[in-house]
Amino acid sequence: MNALPICQVIQPGHIPYQQAWEWQNTLADSRARGEIPDRLLLLEHPPTYTLGTSGHGENLLLSPDELARRGIQVFRVDRGGDITYHGPGQIVGYPILQLPRSPETLRADVIGYMRGLEQVIIYTLADYGIVGKPVPGLTGVWVDTPTGEAKICAMGVRVSVKAVTKHGFALNVNTDLSYFEGIIPCGITDKGVTSLSALLGQPIDESDVRRRLITHFGDVFHYQMSLVE
Repeated sequence: MNALPICQVIQPGHIPYQQAWEWQNTLADSRARGEIPDRLLLLEHPPTYTLGTSGHGENLLLSPDELARRGIQVFRVDRGGDITYHGPGQIVGYPILQLPRSPETLRADVIGYMRGLEQVIIYTLADYGIVGKPVPGLTGVWVDTPTGEAKICAMGVRVSVKAVTKHGFALNVNTDLSYFEGIIPCGITDKGVTSLSALLGQPIDESDVRRRLITHFGDVFHYQMSLVE
């Protein structure tokens, strides 16, 4: 039996968005050249709004003065999707993976990769007794609440011509959900946003969530996960 490939896990803590974005680009270039193994970055950002390649400026509801007053940065980035929020209490995952490519088309299965990311989150939520689900036609992972469907994990990725991934997922754990009031999350007006702590009614141990995410990531994508200091 062949040994599972290694995916290195790096957990640097609190990182400004610009720094993390530049880091992803550097790692993705190195991965495309075969200089490093696959990696999963798990980290946290200060309050930040990001707009993806299909982002609409009108979905950012705060004025420049209000953004400055609240210390929120805004970035347009090269992931898919519209606008979302990153901030303290949220676990952000950036997989830097070399996806397999079809021998016939030489293309990676990006949709399959996204479905895999959703499964990682769904399995992690299940550990806490929460039923997560995809919603047809939308990205991310959702839960049913008394007021309707709410997103608990946003997703948006970029896959290079060499089939290397960037960006990833943002799971709301102890997130201050009031920041989502400054945007129309992902441009969706008829659904809410929630977090693990909101659903369970208490603060959640984020290190435990990260541990579970790492385990399920390895199971779903068939890696041996290796923690790197």
